[in-house]
Amino acid sequence: MTGVTTAAAEPAEPQPDAPTEAGTEAGTAKPRRARGEQTRQLILETALRLFRERGYAETTMRVIAKEAGVAVGNAYYYFDSKEHLIQGFYDRNQAAHHAAAGPILATEKELAPRLRGVLHAGIDVNAPYHSFAATFFKTAAEPTSPLSPFSRESAPAREAAIAIFREVVDGSTAKLDPELRKELPELLWLGWMGVVLFWVYDKSPGQRRTRRLIDGAVPLIDRLVSLSRLRVLRPALRQVLALIETVRKDD
Repeated sequence: MTGVTTAAAEPAEPQPDAPTEAGTEAGTAKPRRARGEQTRQLILETALRLFRERGYAETTMRVIAKEAGVAVGNAYYYFDSKEHLIQGFYDRNQAAHHAAAGPILATEKELAPRLRGVLHAGIDVNAPYHSFAATFFKTAAEPTSPLSPFSRESAPAREAAIAIFREVVDGSTAKLDPELRKELPELLWLGWMGVVLFWVYDKSPGQRRTRRLIDGAVPLIDRLVSLSRLRVLRPALRQVLALIETVRKDD
């Protein structure tokens, strides 16, 4: 919905970060912020459940508000539209992915097991949403959609995802060309986007084919990274990195 719709609806609850009246700040600010965050999470959880049950296109903000037991104005107060709800999901999804990958990143030092663990953790975190993923992806795949992982609106979640792969690289014992080390996290994230696309349309039980894709691709990536250190391949590596930089500037 538009910002006009949002402004017209009088919210029933105070904004979580809004200042309180003089003399009451210490006693009420934190409880109000806590209640506001609880309401926000309730709306988000309800929306995700309805997306799974009814599909993304069929779920309206009015239905979400009704199921959450809040006024429609409150739903728009915390989320301007369904697209903003999905951005909230993206943000929470990246936090959950990082938490799920934590144990493997804390114990493994070799690049391959770190990468494999992070990719499998991503599939684990996304598993509950597989039933509506294909329908949702049709919207997110539109180049102009704010739900696209490459959109301006998705930048915070995208940067959080790339940061996970940066942790994979920086915490490993892999010896990398400095220029490749700088670019590798984003390249790994792009590879992860390919895995997610494969997963979206993977109808095998438990998406076993996606798991096999990860297990087969990681050793190849690890091998290519190792080979990139060879002096004879450095000119080719420089060309690849220069091409990436050229494409980035054109964007």
